[in-house]
Amino acid sequence: MLPADRRAVDCWIGFPTSEPIQMLDPLRAQFKDAESRSEGTSHVGFLFGAGIVHDEVDPVTTTLVAMDEHGIDVGLVQLITQAAHRAVRERPDRFRGLLHVDPNDTTAAVRAIRDAVVDPGICGVYLFPAGANPQVAVDDPLHYPIYQACVDHHLAVVVNAGVVGPRVPSWSQDVMRFDQVCFDFPDLRVVMCHGAEPDEALAVKLMLKWPGLHFMTSGFAPRHYPQAILDYANSRGTEKVMYAGYYPYGLTLERIFGELEQLPLRDHVWPAFLHENARRVFRLS
Repeated sequence: MLPADRRAVDCWIGFPTSEPIQMLDPLRAQFKDAESRSEGTSHVGFLFGAGIVHDEVDPVTTTLVAMDEHGIDVGLVQLITQAAHRAVRERPDRFRGLLHVDPNDTTAAVRAIRDAVVDPGICGVYLFPAGANPQVAVDDPLHYPIYQACVDHHLAVVVNAGVVGPRVPSWSQDVMRFDQVCFDFPDLRVVMCHGAEPDEALAVKLMLKWPGLHFMTSGFAPRHYPQAILDYANSRGTEKVMYAGYYPYGLTLERIFGELEQLPLRDHVWPAFLHENARRVFRLS
């Protein structure tokens, strides 16, 4: 059961805005089925039954109110909308940014990382292997200068792992590909996101093997968290698994925290899961 005095860092949160997300254009360009290609359709709408919530009031204020209601001290946001950039700029005490870069333009990606590190609001880099066009595998050499830049600038990297939700191929996100990356970059802090299914047991094996490899629970309602991940968090992986939601893209914070109440985590695991691991991995002051 959730501790009464809980505080949380949400490693995947956003803003209820109708602002176009241009960073998803390479993903959308890959769609072939009619439903995914329909204008106004969310790239994950068929999974959650809803698309991105449109803003009726200020989206940053709306998210802050929701965070306060659920004990979220800090939210990590992908810097893919003006709302996200504004939130990190205006409220660095509550929001930190994940820089989204394209490995198909490695030079621009590395330069963007170099330029961004002067901003104290940046805490990591986000990569979406299946969302690049063409797709770029986790262990593809195109990613390697980006990984090295993250090491050099002390940034964590968040990478999609396992079967991708949108209707595009998933080969680029095969969990076994993280094995080679962790071997080649022993100082890199890597966080697998969005499930690692159907290879969550393999993800656990790799986290046992590689000190720098971690897991966040983004994109999943708590009642659907993989059992292998829960078992790992309750045992040898207490310092490896961290909370991440999916508000407002497919899940409400009301649903997430309502279901977290039923999560069978041991008492000493909760602080690590909710905020301590994220603060350490992303170096949040």
